[in-house]
Amino acid sequence: MEKNVSDAFFRDELQTLAANGQIDAFRGKFLDMHPYDQTAFFMELPEDIRLHIYTYLSPEEMAAIMEHIELDDIKPLVTEMDPRFAAMVIAEMATDDAVDILNELRKDVVVSLLTIMDDKNADEIKELLHYEEKTAGSIMTTEFVEIYQATTVSDAMQYLKAEAPEAETIYYLYVVDADKHLVGVLSLRDLIIADSDVKIADLMSDKVLSVSVAEDQEDVARMIRDYDFLALPVVDFQNHLLGIITVDDILDVMDEEASDDYSKLAGVSDVERPKDSALISAKKRLPWLIILLFLGMLTASLIGQFEEALEQVAVLAIFIPLLAGMAGNTGTQALAVAVRGLSTGDYGKQGKLKLMLREAATGLINGAVCGALLTVIVYFWKNDFYLGLLVGFSIMVTLVVATLAGALVPILMDKLNIDPAVASGPFITTINDIISIFIYFGLATAFMQYLV
Repeated sequence: MEKNVSDAFFRDELQTLAANGQIDAFRGKFLDMHPYDQTAFFMELPEDIRLHIYTYLSPEEMAAIMEHIELDDIKPLVTEMDPRFAAMVIAEMATDDAVDILNELRKDVVVSLLTIMDDKNADEIKELLHYEEKTAGSIMTTEFVEIYQATTVSDAMQYLKAEAPEAETIYYLYVVDADKHLVGVLSLRDLIIADSDVKIADLMSDKVLSVSVAEDQEDVARMIRDYDFLALPVVDFQNHLLGIITVDDILDVMDEEASDDYSKLAGVSDVERPKDSALISAKKRLPWLIILLFLGMLTASLIGQFEEALEQVAVLAIFIPLLAGMAGNTGTQALAVAVRGLSTGDYGKQGKLKLMLREAATGLINGAVCGALLTVIVYFWKNDFYLGLLVGFSIMVTLVVATLAGALVPILMDKLNIDPAVASGPFITTINDIISIFIYFGLATAFMQYLV
């Protein structure tokens, strides 16, 4: 029966066995655990005990653990392993996972590991390493089953039995012609129930969707999501079958892209991890904070331009945080909707226009309601109808403009081929602070005679 790593007594017992060199007892208990629990236990261990475990496990067993470890945590593990053992572990992994790990390492370390590795595995990995990061080629695997269209079902079944142990998935079988052009796809179910003498060409579907090896990984993820595929073939410009991308790879991509977008929306240059030091965290946050500092100075300078209005009607200062906060909030809401739509590909040219019109109407409705409510509140609070009207009208105009800005900025960035998530929450909030103050004091100056 599998043990759960959350059992503190069992975990302590395992660690003691590992530390004392009781290899057989350790292996018996450790390998009985679920691979995820093996990984969780392994990652909690100090380095000296991990060094023992590297000698207790085979490269294949260690590879199963490595496949569950986050890429950010892989580098120190590979570095602390014996280079020959590290090379054998990476060789045992799925090719695409091996490439992901090697991309995290220094070039000289990669060269060293590939030199130690056997030629067959090294060649397969090198084939994928030259593809640009975040493209279909960089995340595909070459461990798949391809069948020639002239093959019979009987021969295909024999071939499948021989190749399946090395393949990442066999739910889809991809069909190629004599020149290895992708010509069709066949499900495992259709192969199993077909008569043995039927040719694959008569059984396959020629309506096969594929992606170019240079396709962006986000577009690949979107395609797998839209079509509910378990795998997707990758081809070159001449339609030669090069590899496949499986749904588990796409889940990793979606997690990576979501983390990246979240970091940008939060005004952080890179994803922060719990293990990051204060210095590293500060380094990731500082660039945006410096930009926002200068934008904040622009806000302060703008308020200074309306110093005369503030001197005449000091009560105007009370409502500055309210307008700035509301502008930032509504702008961030629109920003989130726009970035989400752009990242999922939901908006075409017409979709973007509809988004802008919808956000303008949304801002107008929200602004009218909030403006009317604020007018009444300020009137009864300060017993000044014109002040209430000024603040209410200002909030209405501010919410309309801020909502449009929140939607427009990421659309413009997308048009300029800049990641729309760069229009981060802090950035759009500061921009809308400037907009709200300009609107508020502009209107206050225009209607000053009614306020004094």
